[in-house]
Amino acid sequence: MSAVLTIAAKEIRDGFRHRWVIAATLLMAALALTLALLGSAPTGTVRLSSLSVTVVSLSSLTIFLVPLIALLISYDAIVGEIERGTMGLMLSYPLSRWQVIAGKFLGHGTILLIATVVGYGAAGLALALAGATPESGAWSAFVAMVGSSVLLGLVFVALGYLASAIVRDARSAAGIAIGLWLLFALIFDMALLGLLIADQGRHVTVGLLNGLFLLNPADIYRLLNLTGFANVSLLAGMAGVSEQITLARSALVAALVAWTVLPLAAAAAIFTRKEV
Repeated sequence: MSAVLTIAAKEIRDGFRHRWVIAATLLMAALALTLALLGSAPTGTVRLSSLSVTVVSLSSLTIFLVPLIALLISYDAIVGEIERGTMGLMLSYPLSRWQVIAGKFLGHGTILLIATVVGYGAAGLALALAGATPESGAWSAFVAMVGSSVLLGLVFVALGYLASAIVRDARSAAGIAIGLWLLFALIFDMALLGLLIADQGRHVTVGLLNGLFLLNPADIYRLLNLTGFANVSLLAGMAGVSEQITLARSALVAALVAWTVLPLAAAAAIFTRKEV
């Protein structure tokens, strides 16, 4: 366990040294504060608090921003160390390869946790200091959004490790990382929308639709945050969708955990057989 913590601490120090932690935190805080301040404008019409507006806005932002940050800090975690020659040096110590993966994952997860909690927490603090009076459940929705944002980031850190484990050079890993981001943030939903329009409700049942949502961690995150709270669902225009979704919140959280564990385990398995 001490070896895992040592590697995690190294990754966190490297994150601060290369300004990853600071840059990601400042970016998320700036965007979150902007959305929080601008998001209070429509609340007089829809009679919902600025906090609920912020939850909807940040949830939409997270789907694009957090996976991108996670992939950028993880895509060369394995192949990059091998190219630089530092992986061989690291493995010359009494370390198993799974400890290297676990330590790096813990370190990168901590970086994401810091960036997300501080960045999005700044928006929540600004709204609290502004004297916003949220409706019942709005703060619960905000806390759930922050926690699930961290979990979504961990999913893409694990996917970044998998990309880093299966290729021979960092440029290939970067290309796969960009492809994964485009697939899950944009292409999947566009393809799903096209399928639903073409199907016209003939073959795609509610059960099948629920299953298709589980194939995309970004959609799982979207359902978890935009359909789980009544006011947020109404504001996001997903009140009708929330009535059709049969997946419990616990099932959605479990799905995100599975999306984290399976790619991470696959990356560790590939790395144990990879020549360094």
